[in-house]
Amino acid sequence: MELTLLGTGTPEGLPRPGCPCAACAVSVGTRARAATAVLVDGALLLDLTPGAVLAAARAGHSLSGVRQVLLTHPHDGPAVELPPGLPAAGRVPDGRELAVISGHRVRAVAMDAPGTGYEVTAPDGDRLLYLPPGGAPAGTAHTVEEHPYDMVLLDVLGRPEALARLRASGAVGPATEVIAVHLDHDVTPGPELTRRCAAAGARAVPDGSTLIVGDYHAVPDLPRRTLVLGGARSGKSVEAERRLAALPEVLYVATGGVREGDPDWAARVGLHRERRPRTWRTAETCELVALLGAEGGPALLIDCLALWLTDAMDRAGAWDDATWEARGRKELRERTAELVAAVRSTGRRVVLVSNEVGAGVVPATVSGRRFRDELGRLNAAVAAECEHVLLVVAGLPVTLKD
Repeated sequence: MELTLLGTGTPEGLPRPGCPCAACAVSVGTRARAATAVLVDGALLLDLTPGAVLAAARAGHSLSGVRQVLLTHPHDGPAVELPPGLPAAGRVPDGRELAVISGHRVRAVAMDAPGTGYEVTAPDGDRLLYLPPGGAPAGTAHTVEEHPYDMVLLDVLGRPEALARLRASGAVGPATEVIAVHLDHDVTPGPELTRRCAAAGARAVPDGSTLIVGDYHAVPDLPRRTLVLGGARSGKSVEAERRLAALPEVLYVATGGVREGDPDWAARVGLHRERRPRTWRTAETCELVALLGAEGGPALLIDCLALWLTDAMDRAGAWDDATWEARGRKELRERTAELVAAVRSTGRRVVLVSNEVGAGVVPATVSGRRFRDELGRLNAAVAAECEHVLLVVAGLPVTLKD
């Protein structure tokens, strides 16, 4: 099956008309994107967009052989003019199957948002799943009657949980190529777009690209251990969550625990929970060594090491100078060494979050300086055991180790 992507953007296109944002400002030339439309084997057109004939011609194709035009989502604004010679555009009812004269079979997949997804089977048996903007298969999981899809085109960045759901059901397997479409201005084009797609096990291609289903294209493997550093409100937790958002199962490990009588802390915890996918589970614990050592199980997101260290210093009596000198220093170093060893030996995929310290005002108290120093040592030791280390500054991730 051969696919030509006549466009890869949202229905509004990129740049959005009249939008002054930074992403739209740099979406020029090859970074500009028309509304997503896909030409399948020159015979099936998924979504009719303005300028489809010219877009196909620029890609070296013609729409003269198109035998079926299918729409996936409601189109706002005036109706798109149907180019001469093309059959009328329509939508297939959910669950129904359509046989195209070219030999392709199309089955409509129900969505959890307005629109229709299409499963396309080519005469040679290749299978494609194409989802509309902002859409995910309806229900808790998309059932697979055959082998996993050979290729999936969906709104990876807008609906990463849709990809996670497809992986959980087996519809997307290790050999499935995932292409990000319906791209919007919430991610700056260029290296940042490539990085965000790669974190989800997907890739983005320019408008006009022709893809052969079954061809191999390497996507960078997700690192097994990642450390995300950053200051307060830097966006480090959001960045860590993005790195696991497309996985079918994640255990979120909250090391802060519950603080009775602290409404501000409860509000912060509530905001974290609200933005996580509903399929994630949460464990409130500082017993990280046992979790890291457990065989199998879902990926771990540990947030954060600074709160883990606070608990460890509490247990060691490290805040009291006399206790620190007598036994606290030794106990804390032993506990942190156990954690570092567990990170080194873990077989689970893990993303750890920690505060970057030492770049600001020197703490006024001995205990404050002690915490700063110990957290700096812990960050350095954990970073040495991770394949990937990021520093998030003002919401922008900077790669320190890759």
